[in-house]
Amino acid sequence: MSLEHESDSPLARAVRKVGSQSAFGRLLGRRQSTIYGWLKNETPIPAKHVLVVEAATGISRHELAPDIYPIELQMPVPMSGGSPAVASSTPAAAAGVQDPLHGLQS
Repeated sequence: MSLEHESDSPLARAVRKVGSQSAFGRLLGRRQSTIYGWLKNETPIPAKHVLVVEAATGISRHELAPDIYPIELQMPVPMSGGSPAVASSTPAAAAGVQDPLHGLQS
């Protein structure tokens, strides 16, 4: 059994979707032995290949390279009137206090 069948890493899933280590290597212009080494050593996909792999496999860039493409979450904060607003980055603004540096009031 191939290494990509022994793992559920994003790289292994991408290799399975493409069909083989050789096919995956052709997709990236790399040798099959390079792909085997990445799988064996659990090496992350190099950044320059992440978007190509995402397009070819449907595996998100967030899974393939979370250090480069983190999922950014914005938590909606309910406002009076029923419309959600994006939470402010400053504690004073979040508490509805006037910001002395910017003169803003939430």
